[in-house]
Amino acid sequence: MRSSRKEKVQDALIQEQAMAAAILFQQHQRNGGSLPFDRSTSLRFPTSGSKKNSLPRSSSSRARSLTDPLLQPQQLVNQDVKLDDLETNHFVLVHGGGFGAWCWYKTIALLEDGGFRVTAVDLTGSGIHSFDTNSITSLPQYVKPVTDFLEKLADGEKVILVGHDFGGACISYMMELFPSKVSKAVFVAAAMLTSGQSTLDMFSQKGDSNELMRQAQIFLYANGNDHPPTAIDLDKSLLKDLLFNQSPTKDVALASVSMRPMPFMPVLEKLSLSEKNYGSVRRFYIETPEDNAIPVSLQESMINSSPPEQVFRLKGADHSPFFSKPQALHKLLVEISKLPST
Repeated sequence: MRSSRKEKVQDALIQEQAMAAAILFQQHQRNGGSLPFDRSTSLRFPTSGSKKNSLPRSSSSRARSLTDPLLQPQQLVNQDVKLDDLETNHFVLVHGGGFGAWCWYKTIALLEDGGFRVTAVDLTGSGIHSFDTNSITSLPQYVKPVTDFLEKLADGEKVILVGHDFGGACISYMMELFPSKVSKAVFVAAAMLTSGQSTLDMFSQKGDSNELMRQAQIFLYANGNDHPPTAIDLDKSLLKDLLFNQSPTKDVALASVSMRPMPFMPVLEKLSLSEKNYGSVRRFYIETPEDNAIPVSLQESMINSSPPEQVFRLKGADHSPFFSKPQALHKLLVEISKLPST
């Protein structure tokens, strides 16, 4: 009885922490500041160093495991990085459908701790971007915040684009528009399409085999049921199983109060990608083996259809590795940034 009451108190505390994190991140975006968010305690890296170098572990409702790190893993990752030697140290993070810039909060903190520049963008009608999702009618309209940002880059300045989920189609569109401004493109459990293909086409490759996705989708008809859907929402009760099956509870709670519907029309839009523009940008893919939204079989199908320069696999990652494997994702992003020009 006492244990049950304790669990309820802990669950309530987790919900409060998630709400606070969402509010803090919104303030962070409005003010252009940098917030020292806590790291997830789900991080698993080999221990290194002596006791005198150990750092206090962050508070958690999970008991400490013998495999937990005594050093912050990003300290080991960042110590060999010479930022001045990189082609660019500026990451631009593009979220997936229904998400917002808020979902990258761990990745932002880890990269900034290492001295990298990070820009996480809210796409139109996403995160705290005040636009009605149901009114978005095209991919260019949806990705306009990224387009505006890249257009303002100084001559000769380059960035590393990182796209998650539907953000993969969004960064592909950017690669076609601004190939000279993109040093590398990283697809994280993302839609990596071929020319003439839409994101809906990509999902249709597997037919109706993803029953969980089909059950979770809620189509919204702002123009009436006799017109095409205007947006897609997800059943909150299925979010954890679909997107966050390996993620910490507090991050699932954060997502449940922060996610918004994604516009439907951009999903139907077929991309026009040329070898001269899109094909000139170095591409990398990060697979997520425990993914229930874009199963690894579908990820590999996209990889085989349009092979990138290199493929990485995040062992144990669900569809949202910025939550489930933040340290390992950070390590891969840094590794990709260090790869020299070929």
